[in-house]
Amino acid sequence: MTTAYQQAQQEGQSVVRAAILDVATHLLVAEGPAALTVRRISGEVGCSTKVIYTLFGGKDGLSRALWLEGFARFERWLLEVTGPADPLAALRAGLAAYRAYALAEPDYYRVMFQGAMPGFKPDQESVLAARRTFDLLLRGVEKCLEAGALRGGAAREIADVLWMAMHGAVSLEISGYFDPDEAAQRYRLLCDSVLTPFLTHEERNLT
Repeated sequence: MTTAYQQAQQEGQSVVRAAILDVATHLLVAEGPAALTVRRISGEVGCSTKVIYTLFGGKDGLSRALWLEGFARFERWLLEVTGPADPLAALRAGLAAYRAYALAEPDYYRVMFQGAMPGFKPDQESVLAARRTFDLLLRGVEKCLEAGALRGGAAREIADVLWMAMHGAVSLEISGYFDPDEAAQRYRLLCDSVLTPFLTHEERNLT
């Protein structure tokens, strides 16, 4: 039987690294922080402990890498959204992409936003990686304000309440509190409800 490590080896070091992080994240979420040991991860992946020490420098480096990997994937996911030229429609596409990422990568989402690594304190690089993803939302709101599609609030204020709403909704959904089809409808309703107070009169008439 071919291990995850052997399969990844054939594709290069970056794939080996991703395979190790995927296994580590799953163990962390499924079994808790006690499962996040170099020996346990190497056994699940099918590689030597030396490989993990070489790539990550041990458990602390692995924890940091999990955080950075989650936000790197999140950033790529958001950047791949090819929304329409209309800034409000593009913003809505970004809100949908937030939920789509959480559903596609629930283990990483828990590492990033739900404290799956107790005691982990992100360094400056890790904080900046997280901030870049929020800045994408902030820039989307700023474009809507500049285009006159939104009004009545500062860009940071609107972005903050959108983020609060999205995080609450997807956290409940990936925890199993909603049926997926029902959750999709509820999520759209929630985002519309948060945006409506900031829509211009013209935009409200279009929705």
